[in-house]
Amino acid sequence: MSWKRFTKDLAAESDDTLSAKTKKERFEEEGPLKSSPYYEILREHRDVLPNKIPAELLKDMGIQHEIDFVTRRSIAGHCRGIERRRSTTSLKAVARQAKCGNQSRPPHSALTFCVKKPQGGWRIVHAYNKLNDATIPAQMPIPRKDVIIDSMSKSTIYCVLDLRDGFYQINIDIPLTAVSTPSGMLWEWLVMPQGLKNTHVTFNRCVMPLLRSVRDFTPSYFDDVYVHSRAVNEKTDIEMHKECPRELHSKHKLYANLKKCIFGASEIPMLECLVGKNGVLPDHEKVRVINEWPTPSNVKDLRRFLGLTTYLCNSVDNYAGTIRPLSQLLKNEAFNAVKLGLTEATILAVAGQDRPFDVVCDASDFAIRCEVMQLDHESSTTNRVTKAS
Repeated sequence: MSWKRFTKDLAAESDDTLSAKTKKERFEEEGPLKSSPYYEILREHRDVLPNKIPAELLKDMGIQHEIDFVTRRSIAGHCRGIERRRSTTSLKAVARQAKCGNQSRPPHSALTFCVKKPQGGWRIVHAYNKLNDATIPAQMPIPRKDVIIDSMSKSTIYCVLDLRDGFYQINIDIPLTAVSTPSGMLWEWLVMPQGLKNTHVTFNRCVMPLLRSVRDFTPSYFDDVYVHSRAVNEKTDIEMHKECPRELHSKHKLYANLKKCIFGASEIPMLECLVGKNGVLPDHEKVRVINEWPTPSNVKDLRRFLGLTTYLCNSVDNYAGTIRPLSQLLKNEAFNAVKLGLTEATILAVAGQDRPFDVVCDASDFAIRCEVMQLDHESSTTNRVTKAS
């Protein structure tokens, strides 16, 4: 039985149907998946893994997205021309999300258009440019990638929970969110739409308190929740890992997208990297893109290439020295050397906070290099944790 079929069954089976069947009968019907150690957890919490978000507004989580103006001024917009097929798609999408909004007669409105999703389908997007320009920026630190990775030290099994339509689970300052549609009507959101300034801050303020009690094993990065565990108190890592999603789901009823979730993996993708029990590697897809990158023909193309590789520079030995010719003369040898360095990237160790660190430094007439090193668990091998170059 596939995960796709399993997802449909989760939505199709009512409580009455489930209660009419014994646990043994359900397991016999569902074939190979019954051997999964996470199967019963997903069955138990099937209400947070729906195919579609229920057509009702969720309970108040104690937080609302508020829009604070620098100055009050007109932020009206006009309906943007959309080709016929996208116009029809947009209207259907609005109809599907009718639970999230109402027809409106507001003093302000924004443009509406559609953007193709990577997985297929269309996403409604609103041009809140004028509204965003007049909004005071909210202040809240973004979760740091290195802190999240360090929290996974010594873990042996991982899980990723992708929160479904997370923005649509938070209430909004309704009168200011009106948008124009291809039909000519104005429509206002009852929940937080995408495209508004400070929405990521509001979403973080909502999710982080909900996960505070399980923060030690469930760090989050906006709508992605990473669950990690290891063997503790004579329990295996799988037994510990089964307890983590159970506690998360039972305490906080946040909806998740089963198709994008990962359960019981020894390695997971996280923020352009692969994190596992053996360390940290750059994402294979990103490395492939860099390896196939055409030679830059102008400064703009070079900046794009360097911007992508700099994000993964920790995995390249002597990165600053390697890219020096690129920043000076755009030499092709340096361009190819950076691609080769990422193809043969070093596996970085996940830092253990219970062991001492060593800082190794080096310098030349054109670059400064330092590495943070740490002995492994057996104190026999020195591993590179991270590097600045």
